[in-house]
Amino acid sequence: MSDHTYGVSEIVGTSTESIEDAVCGAVDRASRTVRNLDWFEVTGVRGHIEDGHVAHYQVTIKLGFRIDPTGDSQEAAGPR
Repeated sequence: MSDHTYGVSEIVGTSTESIEDAVCGAVDRASRTVRNLDWFEVTGVRGHIEDGHVAHYQVTIKLGFRIDPTGDSQEAAGPR
């Protein structure tokens, strides 16, 4: 593996179905606006309760994206 430099963004994903759906939805959405995504880390799990039942799952995740090694600002990784 060659040397990489990473940027990190923190986002929150939500789902009414599951923690996994919340993570997958967050990564899918982020991949539409952030280039070179390489990894994620779940840093928090929360939820919302309604009438004694879980209504929403919320996950806080950190996303790692590779910074373009060429230094070309038009081709830099991260938010578009």
